[in-house]
Amino acid sequence: MAPRILLVRHGQTAWSLSGRHTGRTDIPLLDEGRRGAKLLGERLQRAPWSGLAGAEVRTSPLVRAAETCELAGFGDRAQPWDALLEFDYGGYEGLTPAQIKSDRPDWFIWRDGVPDGETLADVSARADEVVEWARSADRDVLVFAHGHILRAIGARWLGEDVSFAARIRLDPASVSVLGWAYEAPAVEVWNDSAHLEG
Repeated sequence: MAPRILLVRHGQTAWSLSGRHTGRTDIPLLDEGRRGAKLLGERLQRAPWSGLAGAEVRTSPLVRAAETCELAGFGDRAQPWDALLEFDYGGYEGLTPAQIKSDRPDWFIWRDGVPDGETLADVSARADEVVEWARSADRDVLVFAHGHILRAIGARWLGEDVSFAARIRLDPASVSVLGWAYEAPAVEVWNDSAHLEG
């Protein structure tokens, strides 16, 4: 079996709900986010995943991702990993895109980056580290992390520039699966949140 990577974005927080850039600020889940994490965990226990018994599990150390991992039922198997931290937004931490664009109308994070934070090259390098780890053995991996870093991982899994992440959005408590088709990296599932609809 060729390795796959399952990407889980953390559940809803007050800042994700309001659209504020939440990088390294350690924001807890809302009750809605906790509910979403539990529903996600129930889904991952059913077919086709059946609990992912052989999968290696890693999580961002930030509370919103680690709590999502715990509530989904994978906390006892997960190792925290700084490579899964969210984009460090520097001077734009806590701001909404609208607030940023009031000063920089043409601003686009996947082209322009952020002041006093991580560069796009830094984010791409961290994503590459995760992709290399995921492909390093004949087992699936499951990661719990954040919207922008997971989108960057998706872009780099496919061999695209990190700016491709702009085209692949992720909702809170969603699951995505990156695998293979015709021996090339491929998207199997993206931004699936059907477990939240029932």
